Amino acid sequence: MLNTTIFIVSGAVCIALVLNLWRLLRGPDLSDRILALDTMYINSIALILLYGMHMGTNLYFEAALLIAMLGFVSTVALCKYLLRGDIIE
Repeated sequence: MLNTTIFIVSGAVCIALVLNLWRLLRGPDLSDRILALDTMYINSIALILLYGMHMGTNLYFEAALLIAMLGFVSTVALCKYLLRGDIIE
């Protein structure tokens, strides 16, 4: 039962990733593209966690944590560049 649920949720997350990719490529504004990229990080973390649950190992949870930290830092850097035009003051 758990494996079936994991496969169904993985399919939904993959559909969400494709829709985020569409928004990233066709976004009308730069801020929409940054938000789509941030949402892609979150969806990829969910996909990695689902795969870790399917495989039954804790290694994928650490990888998801690293991607979450890098995604947060890159989103903050992109937003700061968008607002000020410079990352380092």
